[in-house]
Amino acid sequence: MPTVAPLDLEGHVVGVAFLKDIPFFAGAAGTIHRLDQGHKTTDLHDGLLSLAYDEATDTLLTGGEDGKVMRVAPDGTTSLVAETPRKWISQVAAGPQKAVAYAYGKTSYVRLADGTMKEFSEERTVEGIAFAPKGLRIAVARYNGVSLHWVGMAGQPIDLEWKGAHTGVTFSPDGRFVVTTMQENALHGWKLDAKAGAEARHMRMTGYPAKVKSLSWSAKGKWLASAGAPAAIVWPFQGKDGPMGKAPLELGTRGNTMVTTVACHPAEDIVAIGYEDGMILAARLADSKEVLLRRPGKGAITAMAWNRTGRQLAFGSAAGDCGVVDLAG
Repeated sequence: MPTVAPLDLEGHVVGVAFLKDIPFFAGAAGTIHRLDQGHKTTDLHDGLLSLAYDEATDTLLTGGEDGKVMRVAPDGTTSLVAETPRKWISQVAAGPQKAVAYAYGKTSYVRLADGTMKEFSEERTVEGIAFAPKGLRIAVARYNGVSLHWVGMAGQPIDLEWKGAHTGVTFSPDGRFVVTTMQENALHGWKLDAKAGAEARHMRMTGYPAKVKSLSWSAKGKWLASAGAPAAIVWPFQGKDGPMGKAPLELGTRGNTMVTTVACHPAEDIVAIGYEDGMILAARLADSKEVLLRRPGKGAITAMAWNRTGRQLAFGSAAGDCGVVDLAG
């Protein structure tokens, strides 16, 4: 059994991340906790709503109820990225070339490294935002689909339409697919066409008993792991048409205990699976072999993140019990 370094915080943990191998835990009340030669805290927001890891700078981006977008460095120092008083920053995303995206209401904003601001309006409230892995392009999830905007070019966005409420969005690591989480216990995907924007064929990934609130791409982008069922549902994306006509893997099935969070290993085809009772398993995609990483705790797992070597896993829960699993321990 791997060793677990526990940390008991007050309230819901929104997100976790490793910055320079230091584990960070972000609480909903707006305080950032880090385990850096002891437990240290930074009061960041009056209510934390969104969080994203910026790989390009090894920093953390956060959005709050106070209308601020903040950047947190590995040593805990903070800087203001943007501020919109009296607005709730419900979405933040980190992009290539140090670009930052954030959203409130029906508008998305992208701040480039030189301070230039770009603004993109939608007809409905922005529910999710993601950068394409290459090139400054963003996908914005909203009611009835996704809008694709090129950040540096004028012109009309490409609309990927599908009826219903889309609550989150992600690009595949190779940029060929866009996948959304939906209000109706399903995922929906589009295969992007370099010329036309998107092919007519859609990818419907249905059958979940609960809403999917966590997605994670495998290291090489061949698999997409998802929560929202009593197992991690892992869709195959190796072929040119993604998961169309193919059955997903079901890993870590535990009766009626729901999977709430998934996090794929940074190098191996392994997924960490967090459950509503606080248990965490690791499962290998090749043969479904499982390893127990943490026994059940006080609350549902709400966030997980691997460090760069994949030897440590940070986790947080809805009840504030969190910590770091050391696989080498």
